[in-house]
Amino acid sequence: MLHPELLAFAAVRFMYTVTPAGIFEPWPSWQQAREHILEGEQLMTATERTNYLRFALVLVGLIFIVGIYPLTIIWPSGWSWHTGQSDYLQMILGIYATLGVFLLRASRNPLAHLSLIWFTVWSSIVHGGIMAVQSLANSEHMGHLWGDVLALFVVAVVLAVLTPRVEAAKLVSVRV
Repeated sequence: MLHPELLAFAAVRFMYTVTPAGIFEPWPSWQQAREHILEGEQLMTATERTNYLRFALVLVGLIFIVGIYPLTIIWPSGWSWHTGQSDYLQMILGIYATLGVFLLRASRNPLAHLSLIWFTVWSSIVHGGIMAVQSLANSEHMGHLWGDVLALFVVAVVLAVLTPRVEAAKLVSVRV
């Protein structure tokens, strides 16, 4: 059985952990993570998970605000559905930049913004799914399966794994 915390660990392997003193340190090695899981220890406490969620929200928010446009220029076959500065591209950049601003705001207190985070998860799944079908239906867009489609699914998985469910969020908010 795939442990949800191992999935979160794999999805955000490049991130850093935040110590109780607020110092960023690299994640433990894969061997340490595997040992924790096999020994039945939790890889992340609820407070640590919230800290990782904050970090993920900042990262995703910044990418949505300033990262998508450069990707459409650097790798157009994986990130831009039309050539040049189309009306569609400007619209989608505006929508994602706006969502990015609100994700940055949500990073301050993620438990108070669960509906926004879950909107981001589900809209990423739906948007990525529609683009995947369109990519498979039109061979000239196959590069998107490795670009924006994959990125949206990664965003959805990372946020879904790190976001506590409503019951858990109530417990964490009492402790924090």
